[in-house]
Amino acid sequence: VQLVESGGGLVQPGGSLRLACAASGFTFSNYGMRWYRQAPGKEREFVATITSAGGSTTYSNSVKGRFTISRDNTKNTVYLQMTSLKPEDTAVYYCNVILRAYDYWGQGTQVTVSS
Repeated sequence: VQLVESGGGLVQPGGSLRLACAASGFTFSNYGMRWYRQAPGKEREFVATITSAGGSTTYSNSVKGRFTISRDNTKNTVYLQMTSLKPEDTAVYYCNVILRAYDYWGQGTQVTVSS
């Protein structure tokens, strides 16, 4: 199983970024996917999840209405579109999948929101 995140960077407050997570090593279309984030000195926190076919999504209260999770099962990729970014969104963002009760994580991509 391999998860590779990309798309992070430095953005000004109010700006947008789109993260991507390319998955391999498992049947991507069979599994729900999740995004988490971890800010310096804080625990990793849930951001969003999407079901296997993409028909249902759930968000943390802190990002609801600003972030959108989506997936393309033909490309084995899950996305996180982030808008109206705030300094408190600064974190390393990770994608996650649970296979046979085991958590798999990517290496993360840094998002920094600063003027």
